[in-house]
Amino acid sequence: MKRHLRPFALFPGVKATLARIVHPAKLSAMESASSMERAQALSAEASFDFAVGDEAAALIKLAMAVQLEPACFEAWLAKAEVHFALRQLDDALRAGEVALALRAKDIHVHTSLSRIWMERGDKPKAEHHGAQARLLGWGDQLKQPEGGLPGEIG
Repeated sequence: MKRHLRPFALFPGVKATLARIVHPAKLSAMESASSMERAQALSAEASFDFAVGDEAAALIKLAMAVQLEPACFEAWLAKAEVHFALRQLDDALRAGEVALALRAKDIHVHTSLSRIWMERGDKPKAEHHGAQARLLGWGDQLKQPEGGLPGEIG
């Protein structure tokens, strides 16, 4: 017999913390969502917090997101970016490496890792990730070239 757990039952304290930092309507919607959906919602909230300069709230939400769903690529990538902005390069690198393990062919994670390695002073690793990002970008352009087919107007 499968036992059904209440949302957040596996993580004591998470609901109380969320209640302080997430809008009540969004918290209610999160409770009925899957762990991945909750983690992605927290990542979106954290991205907003980071955009308005509240790095502390962003890091709290991102920590909860990766606790709820360790496979949430968006949360790990955002975590790498927030730590990088705060000059916490070791934490940024750890988060970026997890994001890379989750989605190795993502332009953004390679770009982030390139910036992190450059700041850490490892130019060869920075160039490696920069090259990977460029290759992935070129691959995307070949799949969907801008401007349509040769000879096509408008």
